[in-house]
Amino acid sequence: MGASAIPVIIFTLLWGVVGIILPFIVPKGPNRGIFQLVLILTASTCWLFWLCCYMAQMNPLIGPKLSNRTLLLIAKAWVNINNHLYYSLFHDTQLWSKSALILHCL
Repeated sequence: MGASAIPVIIFTLLWGVVGIILPFIVPKGPNRGIFQLVLILTASTCWLFWLCCYMAQMNPLIGPKLSNRTLLLIAKAWVNINNHLYYSLFHDTQLWSKSALILHCL
């Protein structure tokens, strides 16, 4: 997935309206400054969070490639399986696919 300018522009405009224009529309009162600050901080943090999530999708991290032995050790640590099942799975000559092995242990 590559970067597209359209979502960045749309969300920048949306949060720009919330953080720049709406603080001027807040009615006068004793808490006007608080409301303005809340709008500005909300807009800036939401926009920054959205931007980080959007950019993370451009170059996703690839998960680690684990060997079957490592997966068996993780399955033994995470799932409380008895030693007989673990021994039979570990010494079985049939090659288990990684997903089938984990599903079988669960």
